[in-house]
Amino acid sequence: MNKAITKICCIGAGYVGGPTMAVIAQKCPHIKVTVVDLNQARIDAWNDPNTENIPVYEPGLAEVVAEARGRNLFFSTQVDEAIADAEMIFISVNTPTKTYGTGKGMAADLKYIELCARQIARVSKTDKIVVEKSTLPVRTAEAVKSILQNTGNNVQFQILSNPEFLAEGTAVEDLHAPDRILIGGDTTEEGQIAIQALVDVYANWVPKERILTTNLWSSELSKLTANAFLAQRVSSINALSELCEHTGADISEVSRSIGTDSRIGPKFLNASVGFGGSCFQKDILNLVYIARSYGLTQVADYWEQVIIMNDHQKRRFATKIVKTLYNTISGKKIAFLGWAFKKDTNDTRESAAIYVADDLLNEQATIAVYDPKVAEDQILGDLNYLETRKAEKNAELVDVYEDAYACCKGAHAIAVMTEWDEFKTYDWQRIYDNMIKPAFLFDGRNVVNKKALTEIGFKVYSIGK
Repeated sequence: MNKAITKICCIGAGYVGGPTMAVIAQKCPHIKVTVVDLNQARIDAWNDPNTENIPVYEPGLAEVVAEARGRNLFFSTQVDEAIADAEMIFISVNTPTKTYGTGKGMAADLKYIELCARQIARVSKTDKIVVEKSTLPVRTAEAVKSILQNTGNNVQFQILSNPEFLAEGTAVEDLHAPDRILIGGDTTEEGQIAIQALVDVYANWVPKERILTTNLWSSELSKLTANAFLAQRVSSINALSELCEHTGADISEVSRSIGTDSRIGPKFLNASVGFGGSCFQKDILNLVYIARSYGLTQVADYWEQVIIMNDHQKRRFATKIVKTLYNTISGKKIAFLGWAFKKDTNDTRESAAIYVADDLLNEQATIAVYDPKVAEDQILGDLNYLETRKAEKNAELVDVYEDAYACCKGAHAIAVMTEWDEFKTYDWQRIYDNMIKPAFLFDGRNVVNKKALTEIGFKVYSIGK
């Protein structure tokens, strides 16, 4: 297995697998890259002749796909054929938090990982390098290895951990110029050969000093730890934002002041209505579960507080809206600007908007939503997933608009839930003129000019001010 890799298969065509494989194909035209998924509609979208319609929105991704697709990048539902043909297989399937059984609400649900491992074992007739790309609990590779190495078909497998550190919204930029590539594998001779094979793939465009190699367990834990540290910074600044609101301090000034300390740095210090995304909450809960499983109660409690603080920030934002609107929002229209968990992505997983909207719907408000990249079926699906009320009720109380001005027309209040740049460019006088007075604006991302909007006539609430 020390020859150069020429055929790669990736199982899972989602937010990690799709962009990652597209960039590998772009940078390595000598490697055939096949991305497979059982979701026919998703594969059809990746194969859409108009690359602007691909299922993952990331700035620059359509151009990357257009360059490589059909040359050495392929999207298919023929999973068995792609596995059989590949020399290296990336597993990039969903690992959601368990909603049942032991570890419910904390542990990662690894059923899709196991299904992948069993399918790889069943189909493979030649030696393979299997790469964990999904975010996984520590020692998952051991389970994958056990399945693959006990198939009885004399195929040799090497398991690598190659966690993704890209940030949605800047994924293509992160893939083109990553801070680091992390590859974990066995310390055996065969394991080191497998590691080198993957190093050689990335070395086509990533400087070798940025490619880090570790053992399997260090690699798996590093991914969870990186996300936990980043989320911890968000919860820390959000905790202080509430204190700012009571003391007269300005959280933006506090963030700028501490961010200039080279030991702290400025990133992830923007106060907000709370973090979302596919990884932060899931990975911290995973870390908490692992710590508890080893009896490390204090460690578990420490990291769980990051999640508790994030949930508190979302709840208090919703409560602020209700209290400000005279303690009743029944029948009132609240316009949401933004639904994605952050700008420049159409990913809504764990978005703060979902939970704030759910709280307001419990108060019998009607919700109007505008997001430039999120479709109506996704927004209603996010609310239905919570199972707080019947789907018919959500459809009755939630309206989704394709125009921000129409969304805000007749609203009692606006809640800015995503930091889309376009929100800064709006004709806010026009929006104000078409709202119920007094017109309230709750800026959950601190993106609007509070002074200018106040002069127009808005009653503006900004996080931490």
